[in-house]
Amino acid sequence: MQLEKPQVIHLFHHLPMNVGSAHSPVEYLTMRVEKVYISTLTCCGQSVRKLMVHEQSRRWLKKGLLAAVAVCILVPVTYKIIPALLQDIIYAYRLSVPFFVDLSQPADLSLNHTVNMYLTSEEGISLGVWHTLPESRWKEAQGKDLMWYQNTLNDGSPIFIYLHGNTGTRAAPHRVGVAKLLSALGYHVVVPDYRGFGDSTGEPTESGLTTDALHVYNWVKARSGDSLVVIWGHSLGTGVSCNTAVKLVEQGVVFDGVILEGTFSGVLHPIPFNIFTWYYWTFPGIKNLYSFLTEEKKVVFPTEQNVKKMKCPILFLHSEDDHLVSIQTAREIYEFAAKAQSKDRVKFVTFDGSLGYLHNGLYQDPKLPGIIREFVKSL
Repeated sequence: MQLEKPQVIHLFHHLPMNVGSAHSPVEYLTMRVEKVYISTLTCCGQSVRKLMVHEQSRRWLKKGLLAAVAVCILVPVTYKIIPALLQDIIYAYRLSVPFFVDLSQPADLSLNHTVNMYLTSEEGISLGVWHTLPESRWKEAQGKDLMWYQNTLNDGSPIFIYLHGNTGTRAAPHRVGVAKLLSALGYHVVVPDYRGFGDSTGEPTESGLTTDALHVYNWVKARSGDSLVVIWGHSLGTGVSCNTAVKLVEQGVVFDGVILEGTFSGVLHPIPFNIFTWYYWTFPGIKNLYSFLTEEKKVVFPTEQNVKKMKCPILFLHSEDDHLVSIQTAREIYEFAAKAQSKDRVKFVTFDGSLGYLHNGLYQDPKLPGIIREFVKSL
């Protein structure tokens, strides 16, 4: 606000008379006003700073309270969600690849001597299963019903139960390839999808998968007569096979023979993963969380311990260029098994890495039929 003229004159009357030639009364008054202005600004600035500090403190307090509330809510929720995430990481069962395949129609995949059926492993759990006949009987099989297929299991031909790995269904190309290979050798092939996989109901767990495998084995044995029943486990299926073998040993039952392809151990080596689940591993802390939860939930598939208890002949198959499970891991497990039995009953066959079979492609090797045939003859 501007000073009125009388007030200005009044101020000038109070100006000191000895201001000197360097400062006129107007300049002196200006200097005094500037000092007052600066002093006022300084006081205001200190007040503003105090207000800012106070406001900042309030903001941090609000953030702290919100964080505490979030922790209280998210921790129990996360504890409920993480086990489901863990299931996805280990089993990847929600990925029903290949897509748009009708699992009830195996003939669509050139399995024209295969029947689709469903077995109930326990209350509320229905397993989708394929039974493929020896290739030599494909013409005879045309138009036959489920009961006819079941009755063929006691025709004296060896029977293979193929326990597949994680991700996808029994219609995956390499699984179909194994079924065709064994059928061409004159064997029956029974290929189940575990609970939660494919058109099977339920949610997968380690104990649940073992229960499913036990049920399929008992179902086959009840119909097989004197036929050999051999288990072929691949990847995750090797863990299921060994769990099942130990359960049967505890009951006084021994498998006729077991093939372990791409075998792993949840203790010696992580669960084999695939291109659809790698991104979980990029999240900070997921590895530590996985280790904690697997210990807590006992999701281990302790194959190296199980093979020490198994009493049946075992054939290990492993590619040197396996990108999911190192051949060193497989060798370690083989050594445990051979030491528990003998190297006459436990064999280890490797495939040259230059062939490019990786984790899923061994069924393509031209020497594999002869290897399988010799193993079956030794049983």
